[in-house]
Amino acid sequence: MKAASPPPGRIQIAPAAIAKIAAHSARLSYGIVGMAAKDTADMLAGALTPDAHKGVSVCVNADQTVTIDIYVIVEHGTNIQAVARSAANTVRHHVQLATGLTVHQVNVLVRGLRMASGE
Repeated sequence: MKAASPPPGRIQIAPAAIAKIAAHSARLSYGIVGMAAKDTADMLAGALTPDAHKGVSVCVNADQTVTIDIYVIVEHGTNIQAVARSAANTVRHHVQLATGLTVHQVNVLVRGLRMASGE
């Protein structure tokens, strides 16, 4: 009879790691031209040190699901709702695929539009 193996231990993924995955995924989404600061304090901190997960806030809930807020800048002339929906789906998919965690919610907050040069 095979002896029972000890429990494998605990795996913990830092919210900063989840935020990095989410930021990278959001930047890959069609119509997203950049990430935006969450607030003035975040904008000032970003000016001092570059942040790989700028514009992303991650909350790990009590039930071990994840809620993600992404703050984005959208290309002018695109359908903002469609871009936001696509970005939310892309972020959800990549975070769940990379971490194995369940993403409860992805909130997309559009902070601005980028106009094409000459407009």
